[in-house]
Amino acid sequence: MPRNKYPEETVQKILDVSMKLFAEKGYEQTTVLDIVGNMGGLTRGAFYHHFKSKEEVLSAIMGRLFEESDPFGVLTARDDLNGLEKIRLFFFNNVIQASAAEGYNYIVLQHAAISLMKNPRFLAEQIKSNQELAQKFVPLITEGMEDGSIRRGNAKLLSELLMILFNFWMIPSIFPMDGEAFEEKSMMIKQILDGLGFPLINEALWDMGEDFAEILDIKE
Repeated sequence: MPRNKYPEETVQKILDVSMKLFAEKGYEQTTVLDIVGNMGGLTRGAFYHHFKSKEEVLSAIMGRLFEESDPFGVLTARDDLNGLEKIRLFFFNNVIQASAAEGYNYIVLQHAAISLMKNPRFLAEQIKSNQELAQKFVPLITEGMEDGSIRRGNAKLLSELLMILFNFWMIPSIFPMDGEAFEEKSMMIKQILDGLGFPLINEALWDMGEDFAEILDIKE
């Protein structure tokens, strides 16, 4: 069999077809054979060359939702923003806006990911990812403390708190919620962070959160 000259294109096609099937049939009802059958000539061997399982495909799709070319490097170079504004911009561009842009597909994936919560490998990857992301927030929070936009304190602990609140408590696949619950949680997070002198959630982020809450209600 000739070697695939364009493996990146094959992976992308697998992810696109899988996303479409997960949305149309549901994650549990979609099989690897379904995915292969919609790939226009792709064999099962080719599929398993890139992915070991349907669960691995879902994990890759979810990771793709937040892909960005070094967003922290871009933010660090912005000398027109203070530390707090840089963190707000990160959340606006890479979390809330990205989730809202994916819309219904994002919620489909979050509900599909519930089954992966029992997978030790998936959980380990999620923990590692959150630990690495928390470390990247430390310099921005420290910058905010130095410029006065964030109250002085422990930047490391604040970065870890962000991960717990946004990448755990607010994830529908971990804690299923409707739009109303999402807004209530958002208000609680705002009160917590404001009380710590870290007023992250401003009007722009709140408005984007309301758009996302509507998407949650559509799924429900």
